[in-house]
Amino acid sequence: MVICADNPFDADLRASRLEKTMTLPRWDGLLLDCRLATLCDNGTAYGAIERAALGWRNGRIEFAGPESQLPGDPASLAARVESAGNAWITPGLIDCHTHLVFAGNRAAEFELRLNGASYEEIARAGGGIVSTVNQTRAASEEDLLAQSLARARALLADGATTIEIKSGYGLDLDSEIKMLSTARRIGAELGITVRTTFLGAHAVPQEFAGRQSDYVDEVCIRMLPAIANEGLADAVDAFCETIAFTPSETRRVFETARALGLPVKLHADQLSDTGGAALAAEFAGLSADHLEYTNEAGVKAMASAGTVAVMLPAAFYTCLCARR
Repeated sequence: MVICADNPFDADLRASRLEKTMTLPRWDGLLLDCRLATLCDNGTAYGAIERAALGWRNGRIEFAGPESQLPGDPASLAARVESAGNAWITPGLIDCHTHLVFAGNRAAEFELRLNGASYEEIARAGGGIVSTVNQTRAASEEDLLAQSLARARALLADGATTIEIKSGYGLDLDSEIKMLSTARRIGAELGITVRTTFLGAHAVPQEFAGRQSDYVDEVCIRMLPAIANEGLADAVDAFCETIAFTPSETRRVFETARALGLPVKLHADQLSDTGGAALAAEFAGLSADHLEYTNEAGVKAMASAGTVAVMLPAAFYTCLCARR
């Protein structure tokens, strides 16, 4: 085919071919012989693609599809070409409920549960959340970061690229700020996305024993405005339960969060049906989590509000099941 410069169509065609030649993809890496879970609707479960390839450049995916549709010879497309050995590749996983930042451990409580003690009994005896609060308060921010980074790296090794991290093991303003600051540092240290959640209404600290309403005042009047002013929280959570905070107390926390422009989520109906799911839905909650005892009305309210149900079966089996 002869292309004449004085023919506008031929000139456009020549320019188009030259542009394609100059912009031939040169990717940083290309994986062959893999299986992709694209989560796209291509007629297969999870958008699965067999005999697939994945190419990327500058940290962004440039190609994800069947090997047969690669726009050229693999060696000419990427600086590094590797075989995935038929492994599955999925989108980065999101862990939307973690209590990743804390100090110490409660390993001894597993033995108590194995001998029949319930989660509620352990909590009322000074174990559970309050036990971790004491250890977290005593830790420096550097110690807290060192302990928490190990847990975050374990999640990354399992494929998580976005992690929600709650506070709630400080239960005073300075310690809650320390936890949320540590969570933000984890994101910067590991180069991952971290979303922080203020969970001051997690339990009543020992210095407020017998004065639960006063502690709710502390959360709403002092802690929440200070944390919002520092920009440390992306959302606000609470533990609405018989051993924690009542629906009316939780409502106060949520009303304060809404006034400060912060979205909410809720530990709801984990040990009993307190109407937590419906309460979360009333405030257009991002999510209601646990939900072991949620009633049908709560489920319908969540569906209507678009509040996501987060199921935590591992928490149920490790924290609530006791061998009798």
